[in-house]
Amino acid sequence: MNAPYTPDPVLEERLSRKLLDVFIRAGLAIALVFLCYRIFEPFLGLMAWSVILAVTLYPAHQKLARRMGGKQGLAATVLVLAGLVVIGVPASILMGSLGDSVQNVVAGLRGGSIKVPAPAAGVADWPLIGPKIHDIWTQAHADLPALLRSRQPQVAGIVRQGLGMAAGIAGGALLFMFSFIVAGIVMAWGEPGAQAIRNIFGRFFGTRRGDEFAMLCTQTIRAVALGVLGVAFIQATVLGIVMVVASVPFAGALALVVLLLGIVQGPAILVSLPVIIWIWSSGEYAPGRAITYTVLLLLGGVIDNFLKPLLLGRGVDAPMPVVLLGALGGLATTGLVGMFVGAVFLTVGYRAFMWWVANSPDSVAAAPQPTTPG
Repeated sequence: MNAPYTPDPVLEERLSRKLLDVFIRAGLAIALVFLCYRIFEPFLGLMAWSVILAVTLYPAHQKLARRMGGKQGLAATVLVLAGLVVIGVPASILMGSLGDSVQNVVAGLRGGSIKVPAPAAGVADWPLIGPKIHDIWTQAHADLPALLRSRQPQVAGIVRQGLGMAAGIAGGALLFMFSFIVAGIVMAWGEPGAQAIRNIFGRFFGTRRGDEFAMLCTQTIRAVALGVLGVAFIQATVLGIVMVVASVPFAGALALVVLLLGIVQGPAILVSLPVIIWIWSSGEYAPGRAITYTVLLLLGGVIDNFLKPLLLGRGVDAPMPVVLLGALGGLATTGLVGMFVGAVFLTVGYRAFMWWVANSPDSVAAAPQPTTPG
């Protein structure tokens, strides 16, 4: 017969103390991580965007540093100043145009100068919503101020949302400027930072796989930032400046639509073509000016076809729905800057997950053993 089990009080006390010690250490570690996150949370968007910019611009920074005799700080300063001028000036012009458009709409609504055309007869025949839309449209055509007064709560809510969106765009532009400066600091200390990232990935995945994962993330960030976001930003800036010079109404808002279309890989001609039609139908432009603006808008609408092969030869190695979901999710979460950050990080996460699936130890076939001649 087996001897009855006799508990060892000393052993049980040692185990309970050890277990209590583990729980206390784990609790302290979790509390420390939570406190660090709460302190760092206001700067998450700034640092994420700074890292994206630094990783994207680092090859150009290194080329510039070599021409300056290896002066990393000076090269980063020159690159940041050039970027602020090249990007900040057009962005400020488009933001000013967007603000002027909002003010003009508000002033027109208050003064009653905005006239709504009469609805077409076929609007009432639309299924489900046709009669209601026709009724509201008819009231707006007859007396727009009275319609707005009768629906003051809804109008006030829309105005608040519009002002909040405008404030978010302005805040995002300001955050982008600060993140560009922080990116310059990151690039000046690029090599130690890159080594630290490799060490972190190596600690999680091992030295070889950690280096592969770090390279994967770097390539994905550059691919999305240049091939998707960079092209969309350049195209939106070009078309926006042309529309501002041509005095097209709502030029800033239309440039923002072009930016969204570029990120979701939609054709910018959806914006430039209606603008061209408006230029020719408004009667406010001489034939020479109309032809000039038409050519510029057409070129701006197809410039992405020339920029993508230059900035990204082989395309982004991720499905476009992933980029789209990241952009829209980031836009809904943190505004304009979040649209860029979300697209990059969701694409990085997707490629990292697929890399992890493809490199499963169970899926790697055993290497064939060499055969000796008989």
